[in-house]
Formats: sequence, C-alpha cells, structure tokens
Amino acid sequence: MTSKMKCWVPFLRVHVGLSITFLAAVLLVTPMAGAQVPSRFLGTITAIGGNTLTVKTDAGDVRQVEVPAKAAIKRIAPGQKDLSTADTIQFSDLATGDRVLVKLDPDAPGPAGQALQIVAVKQADVVLKQQKDREDWQQRGVGGLVKSVDSAAGVIVLTSGTGAAAKTITVHTTKATMIKRYAPASVRFDEAQPAAIDAIHAGDQLRARGAKNTEGTDIAAEEVISGTFRNISGTIASLDTASSSLVVKDLTSKKLVTIHITPEAQMRRLPDMMARILAARLTGGAAGSGGARGGNAQPAPGGAGSGQRGGQGGGDPQQFLTRAPVIQLADLKKGDAVMLVSTDGATEVTAITLLAGVEPLLEAPAASQSLLNNWSMNAGSGAAESAVQ
Repeated sequence: MTSKMKCWVPFLRVHVGLSITFLAAVLLVTPMAGAQVPSRFLGTITAIGGNTLTVKTDAGDVRQVEVPAKAAIKRIAPGQKDLSTADTIQFSDLATGDRVLVKLDPDAPGPAGQALQIVAVKQADVVLKQQKDREDWQQRGVGGLVKSVDSAAGVIVLTSGTGAAAKTITVHTTKATMIKRYAPASVRFDEAQPAAIDAIHAGDQLRARGAKNTEGTDIAAEEVISGTFRNISGTIASLDTASSSLVVKDLTSKKLVTIHITPEAQMRRLPDMMARILAARLTGGAAGSGGARGGNAQPAPGGAGSGQRGGQGGGDPQQFLTRAPVIQLADLKKGDAVMLVSTDGATEVTAITLLAGVEPLLEAPAASQSLLNNWSMNAGSGAAESAVQ
C-alpha cells in the first residue's frame, strides 16, 4: 500500500550542521578591522601539526592554515550567537573533531594562509549539548499524527500510539513557539526550515517539546517540528548493495520506486510467528488463531479500533516491532515483502524505517501502516532526538 499519510521521521539524524548556523551568525556580528573583509571558511579540524591546522571544509575541500601566536582563538558554546561572552583559548586547546570558523589574514604572505581569528566549537561541548537536548526531548516531548489544526487559536491536535497506548494530545503554540518543517526530500533536523502553523496539515507527523501535563496529553510547546512523508508497501524487485538502494514494486500503484538506504535508516525483520500474531491483533482476531491468513476479518477504519482491540490482548503492538531483529540491506533479497516509511517522492525516496517479514501484515494494510507510523516516530525516542539542537 502506498499512502500519502504523513509519517514521522525520527529526529535522529546528523546535526553537526548546527555549528554552521551560529558560527555564521558570529561572522556577521564580529567587527572587521579595516575596509577589506578577509576570506574565511567553516569546517572540522582533521589534523593538527606544529602550528598548522588541517580543516575539512563544509564545501568538501581540505585546507591547511598556519596559526601564528598573534591569532585570536575563541571558544564559543553551541547556540551562542556572538563573541561577547566567548572564552579566549590557546592553540593547544584545539583538537581534531572541533568545528571552527577560520578567518584568514589578508596581509599574510605564503600560499597556505595564516589565521587572523579562529572561533571554535569544541566537539565535547556539542556532544554534551546533544545529550542534554536528547534528555529534554525524552522528558518534555510528545509526538503523533496531526488530527486537526486551529491556526487562529494556535492549537494542534495529535493522535499517538496504537492499541491500549493510543491517546489524543493537544499542542498549544504561541508566537514565541519555534515551528519548523522538514525540507523536501530531507530527513535531517538541521535542514528543517522555519514555518507558520498553517503549513501543518492533518495527517502530518509532528513532534513538540515544552511543559506538558502528567498524562502527556496537553503541552505548551516551545518547539515544534513536522513533516510530510510517505508509506510504501510492496515487494523487492531488485537490490544494489553498492549504491545502498533497492527497487520496490508498490502494491497499490504497481509502479517501481527506488528506495535509498542511509546509515540512519531503521531496518528490522519480523519473525513469521510475530508477524502472524500482530496481523491477528490488528484485524481483531485471536492471537493464537494462526494470523490473518486464515480469516476474513477487516480492520476498523484507519486501523485505530482494530489496533486497540488487539492491544488489549497483550500490551502495545509497537513493542513487537521494537523487539524485532535489526537487519542490513544485505539481509534482504529479491521478492521479499517490505513496508516502509520514507521521504515523500514519486519514483525515488529515502527510507526512514523499513520492516521486512510483513507478508501477514499486508492483509491488514491500514492498521499495519498506522502501527508502522507510530513505531517509526516513537521507537527510540532516545535515538530520535540525539541530534536535536
């Protein structure tokens, strides 16, 4: 089944790009001496030798720069916007992995160039901030599928979870709430763009963090991120491990879709018995009845009702997915049935979550995709927010 139901992308994508934003901001607010603006570049330190830094720039090239004793070296905290409270550090305090903004001395001789100023974000500081933000998203975050949006009131209603864990969440926003949307064809948090609340639509996936009630059903959001993603069910027509991609024949459109697999994609395989039990629960059947293959039970509209009946029989069905074995692209083969959540696209998409061993679940597609949506969003909230800054 292919659906334009919009599905959640775990936040957990690389977010070292945050350094670019605030280092660039520093560049704008730092006074320049003289009329000539020195050249500069952003990047990550890959080696240090003597008084020379080797930096892999964000443009992809490698540059070396000498750092004379007169160069000003500042350490700025992640998220800091100017140098007024930055600490002055020594060249010996720099380390590989640190993010740096290097401003070159336009009057220095030599082809390598000399640094006039270096603004550094220590890798250890980034890791610490990521850890704190991950904990904050876990403690104060909520997420789900958007049910409705009241732009005038600033209220967004979500549905979250399946089975006995299903609930409705009300998200309250104000003018101070930071609202972002994932960029088209992107699953990276750092590429998300500021957006108005009316950019959010029913069916989108959304996550928010802020002050919430004890039940987690009402939250005053400080930050919101949402996106439109795609659900695909089909069989694998071909695989190319060299290019980390596979081609799936969509069961609904009967068209071929190229799926790109990144290192961040969640990939699991349901054991056959687990898949049969899940299918039975999602269609309201008995867990021991041998799965959905043997009956004609149909899921309730949207899968919510059937998921709840099944969940009452033995806990949250999403836990089945969490316990399913992790697989790699090489573990798949032509003809395997898969269900996945991906970026939105017609013929080429990037996988976010891929589940194999789903043949029994394809007989309850609506309920199964609802299950997959919520699992993709909630599985590993710890992982999902590790890159949020």
